[in-house]
Amino acid sequence: MMRAMRTTALPARLRRRALGVDVSGALNLVGSLIKYLSPAFLFPAAIALLYREPVWPFLVAGAATAAFGVALEAVTEGKERIGAREGYLVISLIWLLVAVLGALPYLLAEPQLARPVDALFESMSGFSTTGASALVDIPGVSRSMIMWRQFTAWIGGVGIIVLFLVVLPRLRVGGRQALFKTEMPGPELPLASTIRQSARRFLVLYVAITACEIAILTAFGLTGVDPRMTLFNATAHSFATIATAGFSTEARSLEPYTGATQWVVVVFMLVAGTNFALLYAALIRRRGRLLLRDEEVRVGLVIVALASAVVAVDLLDERLLHGEAAIRHAVFNTVSMVTTTGFASTDFNEWTSLTAMVLFGLALIGASAGSTSGSVKLIRHLVIGKMLWREIDQTLHPEVVSPLRVNDTAVDERALRAIIVFVFLYLGVGVAGAIAILLDSGLRGIELTAFQSLAVSASLLGGVGPGLGFSGPMGSFEAFSDVSTVVLTALMYLGRLEIVPVLVLFTASHWRA
Repeated sequence: MMRAMRTTALPARLRRRALGVDVSGALNLVGSLIKYLSPAFLFPAAIALLYREPVWPFLVAGAATAAFGVALEAVTEGKERIGAREGYLVISLIWLLVAVLGALPYLLAEPQLARPVDALFESMSGFSTTGASALVDIPGVSRSMIMWRQFTAWIGGVGIIVLFLVVLPRLRVGGRQALFKTEMPGPELPLASTIRQSARRFLVLYVAITACEIAILTAFGLTGVDPRMTLFNATAHSFATIATAGFSTEARSLEPYTGATQWVVVVFMLVAGTNFALLYAALIRRRGRLLLRDEEVRVGLVIVALASAVVAVDLLDERLLHGEAAIRHAVFNTVSMVTTTGFASTDFNEWTSLTAMVLFGLALIGASAGSTSGSVKLIRHLVIGKMLWREIDQTLHPEVVSPLRVNDTAVDERALRAIIVFVFLYLGVGVAGAIAILLDSGLRGIELTAFQSLAVSASLLGGVGPGLGFSGPMGSFEAFSDVSTVVLTALMYLGRLEIVPVLVLFTASHWRA
């Protein structure tokens, strides 16, 4: 009786919490955030007006998005009280719904993406900043639809920065809570407030870097350095570069552009692959030493230099390229793969097996955490390397107790276990995806080798974009069946959210009090 009285006396907020996940509050936050996607459709609508193309697909999609968000927010309540447990549901739903709603213009007005699976694939590829495409005739796509595709990647990049620097550390995904200092509010503050504060903090920096690249590339076009680089192309490629997405307005990626343009894109890919919290500290707060002292940044630059050298030497030795071109293409494609951007300056699908192994090995590493880059992230590989070295050292000196440190900060043992679990889970999902794609392709008579299926799975799970074979850097994913396309879409979705938040929703313990 006394226990029942105490339960009845609990405040309403605590009674809701005792029931488990506050679904109403989570959906309320999802609705309040989704409706802010609707103004994004006005940008491609303006492009459509400029080029005298149909405007209605974007207006209809924008109206549908706004109506859905407002309606969902109206029929639910409680976004101000949600916490970490609801956070898994919030980010999983938002990323899925954004991709679904973002696919509407493709379904309404792009014949090449008229099938729902292809439209969703293209939309998920954009918002997840993967850059894989089911289009086979990019020049045949309208300017406004091409810009919408580029803009989805740019929008996704903003969301990814907030996700990586704020939401995932708070949800303790993949050991992030102990590795990344982001000046987050304490656990008692609502998740919604955290998202709003962080979005404002990094949006200015994100826009400034994008504007800088647009200005440089546009200047190349105006001065004749690269006549193909119009304001439209400069804007489209800058959106994709900063988001590490790899979408291009050209069928052959950046191959048609000059070497000067490619070198500039290399610089901005490196910037986009750097932790935005460090960039914010270095550029906004003028604390550049933090960037220079960061272990992840230093190790990443060394890996880029070594990998570029290996690829360049192989290209020169095989006489595939010569002189500056060999160095430029080696550096460009190495940086593109390690940052998971997915641009290509030439068809590396035609290079040697050694270069293919190096490039896709880099794709499994990834760039800095807290960047728009995908894959496992370099920091996790760095931590695992230190763990292995510590185990060897403790085998020789078992009496020594030495905490593992990153940037002179001790990493919690629980976070170390989370990192190991995440990496094994990541590899398992990648292999499972590759097997599913290989089996389905074999049943349907699609030519795909085991290595190509692994490359495709790793590429889309890691948000890289190009695969090998017909899905290479100058190819398309259109040849895959509907089943494989769904699997590939799921890989992009899982990889972008780092798998754990989605899998948590399928456990009974998450929904219980």
